[in-house]
Amino acid sequence: MAFPPRQDATATYSPETVRNAYPSLSDGHAYLDGAAGTQTPQSVIDAITGAYRAGLSNVGGTFPASHRADAIVAACRAAVADLVGGVPHGVILGANMTTLTYRLARVLTGPGDEVVISRLDHDANVRPWTQTGARVRWAEVDPVTGELPVDQFTELVGPRTRLVAVSAASNILGTRPDVAAICEIAHAAGALTYVDGVHATAHGPVDVHALGADFYATSAYKWSGPHVGAVIADPVALESLHPDKLLPSPDTVPERFELGTAPLADLAGVTAAVDHLAGLLPGTGSRRERLLASMAAAEEHELGLFAEMLAGLETMPHVTLYGKPARRTATAYFTVAGLPPRRVAEHLAARGVNVWSGHNYAWELTGALGVRDSGGAVRAGLVHYNDRSDVERLLEGVAELRSSPPARP
Repeated sequence: MAFPPRQDATATYSPETVRNAYPSLSDGHAYLDGAAGTQTPQSVIDAITGAYRAGLSNVGGTFPASHRADAIVAACRAAVADLVGGVPHGVILGANMTTLTYRLARVLTGPGDEVVISRLDHDANVRPWTQTGARVRWAEVDPVTGELPVDQFTELVGPRTRLVAVSAASNILGTRPDVAAICEIAHAAGALTYVDGVHATAHGPVDVHALGADFYATSAYKWSGPHVGAVIADPVALESLHPDKLLPSPDTVPERFELGTAPLADLAGVTAAVDHLAGLLPGTGSRRERLLASMAAAEEHELGLFAEMLAGLETMPHVTLYGKPARRTATAYFTVAGLPPRRVAEHLAARGVNVWSGHNYAWELTGALGVRDSGGAVRAGLVHYNDRSDVERLLEGVAELRSSPPARP
């Protein structure tokens, strides 16, 4: 993927400046739980409260409060399109990625179709496809490396394949499979591609066209926004799909895919979150250009810290790390000898370090890794607002578990 040069060659990424935008980070905790949902900057909070304060009504009316709602929806579609390289009229908005994926699965596949899904994926990009009645073919994960080998897709994808569903990044191992190559195989067979970008979008620049994604799903709460999901597609492709809907509701694209009244103030927060990400690195240019530069800088920052995190965990004989993919997000998944993952998370929480434990909805992957039935593992992930002190506190807390089990908090 080629990116434009930064608009300001002298600009540098400032973790301190980024952190100051987040009021919740002042509570003294190390927020390493971003893979499950990020914190929210003040600009997003202000956008949501400002939308309510200004007065909002439903869309499509003849008066100012309704006009404001129309403008908020349009701005949200444009912002999400800029974030991933789509077009506004191809942005479907909804409650979350899971809800939208279930909705689209029922118009994209059904009995008689064949779908290819992977054991790398979050269950939200697995179960919706297995429950449509389509025949399922599985792409397997290498349990040692955590990689999703591309070659297997040439055998799995065939003339009956309707759709290939794959993750742009694993939410527990951070694995970034070669989505572009997988999509190329799918398209050569005439199949569609549905890419789960929920974890990936927060960790670097995204270009849905370079990936080859016919449908790309993301969730704003994973990149500093409110709880809103989106699926981005080509509007021409959406025109051929006709989901169940209420008779009086709009039949236009993308509105025909959106059930009920949108959370309008939250949509204002989504736009503010995209603008926040575009400003992580000082610069000029279009919002899309600034997003590409800022997210590339954020990824570099995260991976630099992650190298220190991994190096520290790898030196601890009581820690087992899972997966070692060649390309990944800054997400670690590990166990501590003799301790259930939940107990480790409790120990860290008592020291002001927020991490998750368990399967984290990576149901198939944790089964392939052999940890699902024993409580999964501990997940610690970095996002753009984490700093070195967060990593140091995690490593100190895990190191304390070497000699003796912790007391319950």
